[in-house]
Amino acid sequence: MGCGNWTSDCYRDEKPLHEVCVDGFWMGKTGVTQGQWKQIMGDNPAEFKKGDNYPVEMVTRPDVKKFIKKLSSLSKVAYGLRLPTEAEWEYACRSGGKLEKYAGGSDLDQLAWYSGNSNRTTHAVATKAPNGLNLFDMNGNVHEWCEDTYNGVSYRRHKRNNPLYIDREFSSVVIRGGSWSSKPKYARCAARERGITFAKPPLVYPHLSGDTGFRLVRDK
Repeated sequence: MGCGNWTSDCYRDEKPLHEVCVDGFWMGKTGVTQGQWKQIMGDNPAEFKKGDNYPVEMVTRPDVKKFIKKLSSLSKVAYGLRLPTEAEWEYACRSGGKLEKYAGGSDLDQLAWYSGNSNRTTHAVATKAPNGLNLFDMNGNVHEWCEDTYNGVSYRRHKRNNPLYIDREFSSVVIRGGSWSSKPKYARCAARERGITFAKPPLVYPHLSGDTGFRLVRDK
């Protein structure tokens, strides 16, 4: 996990390169769409209201938690729906931990909507090539929320098995993957960025943008 010799543009918060192990999980083939959000929540918060097959964005972490809670309540089966950890997200992005710069290879134009080809807007999900796990849009289109809170040195504090870094004081929630507005160096599988910024509880300053969405995982 982290920035190795198979990629470039490494930043300090992507190091040290370290080995982690994650338990089995399932992940959505795409990020949650506007149609799926409307079906569960009854509204559409997206800035780019271009169709049901476009990613939902303009959603905060608390919004996502409400979505997960309501979606889970609609089934009698306990699916264990949640956001991915950073370790799970990067493992999935790199096609199951392969040495990939981008999700599926090295040709970003074939794999992602980013600043060089997006025309400054979102696009319908699954219109670029998938990675080796048949996951779409792991890079580009919209950033994706993770469960971890951001810290520039969190990789030095990771446990080997199922690492999850949580520190809500003067920290930020991690978003991964880059978006339609990202330069290639920010759309790498290893790239990390900040989402919500936390002050001392209960103050929360939400990151609201038309370039941030999410996808779900389940572990049951």
